[in-house]
Amino acid sequence: MSVQVSEREASYYYAFPPNTPIAEVGETLTLAVMAAESLHGRARVQLDAFFCLDEASRTCAIDAGTDVGRDIARIFAGYLAKTYGEQAFTVERRTDRVEKAS
Repeated sequence: MSVQVSEREASYYYAFPPNTPIAEVGETLTLAVMAAESLHGRARVQLDAFFCLDEASRTCAIDAGTDVGRDIARIFAGYLAKTYGEQAFTVERRTDRVEKAS
């Protein structure tokens, strides 16, 4: 029996190899959040967006339990692919929620 996980219950986890500049990835995440603010407004992003960039482990997690989070995840992935290439990161959808807000 398979269990269906709704996108509203998912989070996206990104991992970056050593050759991807992690400080620049942080700047790219900031740009994705700013783009989401253009779509949803600053207050809604502050209330509904949960994400965490861990430079030490070279990972980023974005909660996709809201429209805002899903948009940030989509924009971030698009920016990463365009800026650094598809090989510069991996992304995985998981069923846990991101608890640390950034």
